[in-house]
Amino acid sequence: MTDDLMVHLNDTNFDSTVKSTPKMIVDCWAAWCAPCRMLAPTFEALAKDYKGKIAFAKLDTDESPNTAMALSIHSIPTLLFFKDGKQVQSLIGVRPKADIESVIKKTFG
Repeated sequence: MTDDLMVHLNDTNFDSTVKSTPKMIVDCWAAWCAPCRMLAPTFEALAKDYKGKIAFAKLDTDESPNTAMALSIHSIPTLLFFKDGKQVQSLIGVRPKADIESVIKKTFG
């Protein structure tokens, strides 16, 4: 499932979507997680800023436990940065937009 800015990943579509997307940032989150809800507006703002350049996706770790386990997600929110289907970077916890943008620039140029 996808909306205008965000791809919604799950156990079924995670691998194929990440492998077919050159640049992607995945927000691993859960509905009950207050820090995840704090990060959401920043993540959505970044998705708008980088629309057409980087794909932004959300993975609900409660709904997709197999993928969360395969990715070794132990804390949420966790942002995972994928380039050409491979994880190249991660950020754990709520971060200011500027910090995330700094990692975007270092990771994706």
